Amino acid sequence: MRIALLSYRSKEHCGGQGVYVRHLSQGLVELGHDVEVFSGQPYPEDLDPRVRLTKVPSMDFFREPDPFRTPRLREFSSATDVLEYGLTLTGCFAEPLTFTLRAAKILKHRADEFDIVHDNQSLGYGLLALMRRGVPLAATVHHPISRDRKVDLAAASTWRRKLSVSRWYGFVPMQARVARRIPVVLAVAGASAADSVADFDLDPEQMRVVPLGVDTELFSPSAERVPGRIVAIASADRPLKGVVHLLEAVAKLRTDHDVEVQLVSHLEPGGPTERRIAELGLGDAVHVVNGLTDAELGELLASAEIMCVPSLYEGFSLPTVEAMSCGTPVVASRAGALPEVVGTDPETGASECAILVEPGDAEALAAAMRGLLDSPETRARLGDAGRRRALERYSWTSVAEATVAAYTEAIAAARTPRN
Repeated sequence: MRIALLSYRSKEHCGGQGVYVRHLSQGLVELGHDVEVFSGQPYPEDLDPRVRLTKVPSMDFFREPDPFRTPRLREFSSATDVLEYGLTLTGCFAEPLTFTLRAAKILKHRADEFDIVHDNQSLGYGLLALMRRGVPLAATVHHPISRDRKVDLAAASTWRRKLSVSRWYGFVPMQARVARRIPVVLAVAGASAADSVADFDLDPEQMRVVPLGVDTELFSPSAERVPGRIVAIASADRPLKGVVHLLEAVAKLRTDHDVEVQLVSHLEPGGPTERRIAELGLGDAVHVVNGLTDAELGELLASAEIMCVPSLYEGFSLPTVEAMSCGTPVVASRAGALPEVVGTDPETGASECAILVEPGDAEALAAAMRGLLDSPETRARLGDAGRRRALERYSWTSVAEATVAAYTEAIAAARTPRN
């Protein structure tokens, strides 16, 4: 097949959509398909050489080191640029909309070069223009962003902050409307598929569950573990990731255990996470790292005695799978797709690969991690089971094969006259 893979942001962040774009495109070309990635900024940096990249420049208002800059007049070259600036001024995240408008303009003249267009959670109105031209379309919804909005609104302590959050997530109703028009929607877990059906009012018949994969050679166990090391990964400094609950749990642990936390994240300078680290006196125990390569992340996960996933919601959680592949025991919230990712007994709800606790319960997190730190046997048992599950269930080749099957259905749907 000739595949156009669309993603409004594609630079790799731990657990981010860039990981999905890179590995899925590589898996597809390994199967013999022709793939071209259309990406907004920040662009992907490590695509397979066989994958072509078409850059779709935006106003890039979140670039470093000058986010939220005031653009100069010469930067505006289209009505879409003006729209992006205007929406950003109102506090709305404009990229999902404006990226699809720009991509649709490019593909208007290239549609016959592709058998399928696959959107990676942009879900902007520009996709509808492609559908009106008869372009076969599929989309991946990692999880409905309405879940992020709900958690962020609950965490907002003032009416001004609630208004700001509501404005930022102004694109969510658009995503729901567009998703309802797309014939085949891929979800990365059954839980996120159900959430998309509920929040976006999708037809369950639209959904296809295709889990994410992991490089089990790069993410592999190590004989050397750093005593007391806990690793956590938060792709965004948001309440949804539950980092504050991890910090409170670590503060409790430090009363009787010598622990260190390697937090892989980009924290907001002076933001709530940094403030909480200072308030709890954890500056010497919590080390924030970012910009890691896959190899460096694999080494870090394999060096830990525990991987903690304190999220209040996850549509999948690729870092959890990567930790399992490294044989690192997992403590995770019983939230979103996490129980599905680690696997649970239908009757007891227990997992062979992880210890699951209620989301937002710092005391339970501390107790679970304390039990693992005190029991090398339990750590070894959970780690071995996690490694087995990663090898048996998660590979990018199988992900690519299942995705191609979904493409075939989307192409057939595009050829079927609509009532």
